[in-house]
Amino acid sequence: METDLREDLLKAFEGKLNQTITMYLETCSRCGICTDSCHVYKSMPRPEYSPAARAEVIRKLYKKYFKFQGKLLPALGEARSFDDTTLDDLNRAAYSCTGCRRCMTHCPFGIDTQQIMSIAKLMLVVAKEEPEILSMLADVSISKGESIDMIKQGFIDGLKRLEKDVVKKWKLEAGQIPIPTEVQGADILYVALAGAHSIIPAAAVFNAAKENWTLSFFEAVNFGAFVGDPAKTKLIMDRIINEAKKLNVKEVCICECGTAFRVLKQMSGKQPFKVSSITQVHERYIKENKIKVAKNQFNGVITYHDPCQIARNGGVMDEPRFILSQLTDEFIDMAKRAENNYCCGGGGGLVAMGEDSHDFRMKSAKVKADQVKATNASLLVTACENCHSQLSDLNKYYNMGVEVKFLSSMVADALIHD
Repeated sequence: METDLREDLLKAFEGKLNQTITMYLETCSRCGICTDSCHVYKSMPRPEYSPAARAEVIRKLYKKYFKFQGKLLPALGEARSFDDTTLDDLNRAAYSCTGCRRCMTHCPFGIDTQQIMSIAKLMLVVAKEEPEILSMLADVSISKGESIDMIKQGFIDGLKRLEKDVVKKWKLEAGQIPIPTEVQGADILYVALAGAHSIIPAAAVFNAAKENWTLSFFEAVNFGAFVGDPAKTKLIMDRIINEAKKLNVKEVCICECGTAFRVLKQMSGKQPFKVSSITQVHERYIKENKIKVAKNQFNGVITYHDPCQIARNGGVMDEPRFILSQLTDEFIDMAKRAENNYCCGGGGGLVAMGEDSHDFRMKSAKVKADQVKATNASLLVTACENCHSQLSDLNKYYNMGVEVKFLSSMVADALIHD
């Protein structure tokens, strides 16, 4: 490995070494409790897929370059130098981990493997060895933020073509705009994904609740977070923050996108607005009688997949279950505790990598498919775009025999008109 690259990688590594990360790297006792927590290891039991083994790729570098014993006696300290195979090992570790943090909930020390893997992803970015598709998607998001004035009218024209579908789900009074944009002082700024499926159901529910809302011009997903580039993550996040401040909104509601919700909720710092997931907003509407939903119009047993970034990492676990309790009498949970639900296997940018990751995603999520089959459900519900895509792929690959639906779409389809 060239000296300049090694120095750049060490600088990036050192920049991540805050007190918490250092504790994670110093503490692991290799007890093995985390091993069975990982859906990848449970599906493909190979030593390198245990959370501790992934972290060890980083930990050995840490011992070599940041610990006295590793510098002096690397063999005794199980230290490792940067060499020509290091980047390949970093890639295998980082992109066999979805960042679901299930291992963290079982670790007696609370070691966060996702945070350790963020070091691996950053070093891959520095070496320009990150997945090209993720970096490209992040750059497109940033470019859109820089040229938003040029594309606004085209976006608005596209929304007008969706209006009739919104009105089909909820009829508005004369003069009302089905999908409002740039509303100053709106109570809610809704940040959707690209595609009618993320806009139409949400718009119908907002209108049914008589909400003072407005639609963001930006897509929610943060590809900078997927690729592990802090600078790009912030640039993409700041588009939404600046829009919310410009419009002086009270609340930013993130669509069914787990990473988008977690990033804005946990990484944006103190802001003059509240951050919520659309699931939290829908629960609030039902509890406050702002909307009414019909019960048992969906046939068969229903189960729910908890998106890791919304549930285990974001704390939104009771809300979807309350909503489902209003929609059906035939709900069955996949896990005794929501935080123990297995990852779908598509997080951490893997779904966005498409066919390049398909074989790994399918094989590494067999335990998830088994979990779904054990419920004997006919309808599998989730509240995350990545999860929906991954579960749909698993449905075909493992013949799970379910219909995969978004929770927000079910709420919109069940709206009762007074």
